[in-house]
Amino acid sequence: MKILVLQGSPNTNGSTALLVGEFARGAKEAGHSVEVAHVAQMDIAPCTGCVACGYGGECSQSDDFDDLRERILAADMLVFATPLYYYGMAAQLKAVVDRFCAANPYITRKRLKSALLAVAWNDDDWTFDALEAHYDTLVRYLSFADKGRVLGGGCGTPGMTKHSKHMRAAYALGRSLA
Repeated sequence: MKILVLQGSPNTNGSTALLVGEFARGAKEAGHSVEVAHVAQMDIAPCTGCVACGYGGECSQSDDFDDLRERILAADMLVFATPLYYYGMAAQLKAVVDRFCAANPYITRKRLKSALLAVAWNDDDWTFDALEAHYDTLVRYLSFADKGRVLGGGCGTPGMTKHSKHMRAAYALGRSLA
């Protein structure tokens, strides 16, 4: 299986990257190919809502999303990896998701598998509720097959994350993929 991780954190060596690394290690051991797209380092403008794409054609904007779109459509699985910023995904990842408009029917037809990796300083029982609701809506709307999630509460720093149970959970999720 060809897995594309949409890594939304602007911190390339932060807690999100640690979970992504463990997920990728497990997935590769299970025989899958894993590519990580560092979307926060890409030039991807937000969707303008112009609807020139007709929700399935070419986007009126030309930036790094052009290439990323092809990589998304070539994948069998998308992994959304993000720090929790004010109870939602990082803006850099959200900009990518918003640009899905121009590829909606193609993404939906692929019946991609998906997963969610997220980290947050907080570890309250409600910390990830809004992010999970958004992710669940994406899964439903785009006909994804959710393969799991690792919600790394208490992962406010890389040091906290390295010593958390979430590292093992990310590895186990990647390793479990069939």
